[in-house]
Amino acid sequence: MAKFHFQEGTCPVLAVQNLITGKWKLLILWQLSQGTKRFNELQKLLPDISQGILTHQLRELEQDRLVHREVYKEVPPKVEYSLTEIGQSFIPVLNVVCEWGTVYLSNIKSLK
Repeated sequence: MAKFHFQEGTCPVLAVQNLITGKWKLLILWQLSQGTKRFNELQKLLPDISQGILTHQLRELEQDRLVHREVYKEVPPKVEYSLTEIGQSFIPVLNVVCEWGTVYLSNIKSLK
């Protein structure tokens, strides 16, 4: 196993943690892993998220180069969100997280 120091800019675990910190970021990435979505589509798929939080977390994911925002010059304006190449490289991680979560929930349920 690789050794690393838990310092900003040198620790890969901390780098990933910083990228996905935020209650909704993993769920946003999961939804975008299923294909390009418009803002309203994401809001419907994540009904408990406020418009402001969704906007904020999408902007952060865009700044981190995980999400691409495409603005179409139409009336009314059309904006679509998709994963960048870097974001797409995170899909296998999302799949492992989903698989692990399924096993975890099953184990917890069986202990009750």
